[in-house]
Amino acid sequence: MLRHLSSRLLVFLFWLLHFLPLPALAAVGDGLGRLLGLFGRQRRNVVRINLALCFPDLSSTEREKLAAAHFRALGRSILERSVLWWGSAAYLERMIRITGTEKLRAQLDAGRPVILLAPHFVGLDAGGVAVAMRFDSLSMYAEQANPVFDRLLLRGRRRFGDQILLTRQDGIRAAVKAMKSGRPFYYLPDLNTRRREAIFVPFFGVPAASTDGLSRLARVAGAVVLTCVTRILPGGQGYLTEIGDAWENFPTADARADTARMNAWIEAAVRAMPEQYYWVHRRFKTRPEGEARWY
Repeated sequence: MLRHLSSRLLVFLFWLLHFLPLPALAAVGDGLGRLLGLFGRQRRNVVRINLALCFPDLSSTEREKLAAAHFRALGRSILERSVLWWGSAAYLERMIRITGTEKLRAQLDAGRPVILLAPHFVGLDAGGVAVAMRFDSLSMYAEQANPVFDRLLLRGRRRFGDQILLTRQDGIRAAVKAMKSGRPFYYLPDLNTRRREAIFVPFFGVPAASTDGLSRLARVAGAVVLTCVTRILPGGQGYLTEIGDAWENFPTADARADTARMNAWIEAAVRAMPEQYYWVHRRFKTRPEGEARWY
């Protein structure tokens, strides 16, 4: 009971935040990020290891600056979810600019299933809202251990339109069926993968346990892949979501090559805004057989 009350109080405080002007909320989120970087020792170590693996050419001082910038962006993204969950549609349309929707619409109008490849940048949820406000879509959902937060997340992701949220247990058939009905799949395939499901392909030159799900889904559904990247803009200016062109010659008969192509594209996107990638995730947790762990 006490846990539920404390959770509800936290949600109430979070709700109050969405009344702040976005520049003020961005400043508070920046401060939260500084605190997370200062006191979150475990996640700070994860970020340091990830950056050392991915940016070995940077000096330790440069990597520390990048880590600090990452935590500030992360803090902003956490608090600005309050606006995503409770802000008006009109406000969100001003807050999240989106480009490339005509590319997505053209594929859907042609009757082609579509996968939106959306890497784990900290603005990911804002991009999902931008898409959901314009298209009935499909995405994956991981149930939260805390029921109060679970209901909050479900409500937030279903605010607009008729959204389908699938769990891992729903399987590939449910995703293919939804895509073939005309729903773009907002797909996030770039987290660490369990060994029995993983293939090891390079990410920043490091063998990374990766899923070949993008290749398999595109093949089974006959889907085209469009990229979808969301950037947090400076100074409380909101977000920019960019939908890219459809990939050519994808998928191929070689799922490993397809997955390597996916990782290479994500790496290039990360290099364009490295502070905004989700470095607190243990991306290299699963290692090839016999290789020592890094975390």
